Amino acid sequence: MQVALFIPCYVNAVFPEVGMASLHLLQQLGVDVVYPERQTCCGQPMGNAGFEDEAAGLARHFEDVFAGYDYVVGPSASCVSFVRDHYGRLLPDHQCHSQQHVYEICEFVHDVIRPTSLNVSFPHRVSLQNSCHGVRLLGLSSPSERNVPYANKLRDLLGLVRDIEVVEPERRDECCGFGGMFAVEEHAVSGQMGRDKVMRHVATGAEYIVGADCSCLMHQNGIIAREGLNIKTLHIAQILSGNV
Repeated sequence: MQVALFIPCYVNAVFPEVGMASLHLLQQLGVDVVYPERQTCCGQPMGNAGFEDEAAGLARHFEDVFAGYDYVVGPSASCVSFVRDHYGRLLPDHQCHSQQHVYEICEFVHDVIRPTSLNVSFPHRVSLQNSCHGVRLLGLSSPSERNVPYANKLRDLLGLVRDIEVVEPERRDECCGFGGMFAVEEHAVSGQMGRDKVMRHVATGAEYIVGADCSCLMHQNGIIAREGLNIKTLHIAQILSGNV
């Protein structure tokens, strides 16, 4: 089994430490992982903005770069869901390989690797950031609006970390307000949603907000910095790999 590590462009540019943590986590779990150097944007920003011709061109490039790997794994629920849910429509005359083989990193570790322990300690209280794409498109946790048993793959994985305390905020999977282009086009509403979300995390007494989407964490981190709040953000891969 060979895994190609997909690092979204904004993670590469703004959060390179998350890319490194993702690589180290997969290596620590014994995965044969490679990083295809020709990779670039998956096309999500263009697709979200309505520029589907440009998004289709990037999808074709993505397909070419990641062809032939058993799994394509990335630390971003939104980018993974864009590949999985939209490439078939963007490339109707092409049999998409990556669409069938792409996984968000928590999804991959939880569902495919299935570790029973991690040699990691993180003696802190963390509040889970359940992102919209992760919850409602990838099934990383059970949506609160559905009458189904509670489940959360992020919480399951953090449960393998020694000394950690995991809590969740009130309205545990309500949107943080980022939403890609929404944060640009409706910045006032986006900002207020972000403040509401951050304050619910703060109310848990957690030291860190932990999630699987850097974009959501970036949005909330801006609010934390602006308001001078005593809480930090971390991508879950940083904790699971011990790269904090």
